Amino acid sequence: MVNILIIEDDVHLNESVCCYLNHCGYSAEGAQNGRDALKLMEGKKYDLLISDIMMPRMDGFTFADTVRAIDQSIPILFMTARDDLASKEKGYAAGIDDYLVKPFELAELKLRIAALLRRAKIEQSKKIEIGDFMIDEEEHTAFYGGKEILLTVKEFSLLFRLLSFPKKTFSRAALIDHFWGLDTNSTSRAVDVCVAELRKKVAGVKEFEIVTVHGLGYKAVLK
Repeated sequence: MVNILIIEDDVHLNESVCCYLNHCGYSAEGAQNGRDALKLMEGKKYDLLISDIMMPRMDGFTFADTVRAIDQSIPILFMTARDDLASKEKGYAAGIDDYLVKPFELAELKLRIAALLRRAKIEQSKKIEIGDFMIDEEEHTAFYGGKEILLTVKEFSLLFRLLSFPKKTFSRAALIDHFWGLDTNSTSRAVDVCVAELRKKVAGVKEFEIVTVHGLGYKAVLK
């Protein structure tokens, strides 16, 4: 069974979401803040984290940063009333995978959860196949129509990351932190150059495209 942890200080909303997800066949439980959630995570493995931003003791940004320091793969979904671009960019930079603005329909939350779990499964499989395109992380190869596409290490890693989470926007800051390292002197220009070269090499692939999200970063869109 899929285990989901809800981090939300609104007790009524927390209980409502947990009840709904349990009814949908998931195993959901709640925590009132980031610190309590981290304690629960010490004794149990969760498959997905759903967190508010504004909470006492530890806010969502700090919680996401802390989780990503110990686990790079678990999906994190922010559900929050904060609808400003700055909060979204800060959340994605902290490593979250999706952002849902309150108020929302529980049915939409269910759809988001299904998508995140599906993406996580793809990432763990280490191989992605889309039509005639195939990329294999373990063998570090990419093929289209049976012909290999030669990619640099960063181009390959960037493409695999984008295709593992189609439609998810990755900010330039998050990509720099993930692929160039926290201590690097690289700027967003390095990301733009890498994406430009990658686009040239996959220009003939009809199954997807790398889209620029103006003011934020990039995402892969399946056709």
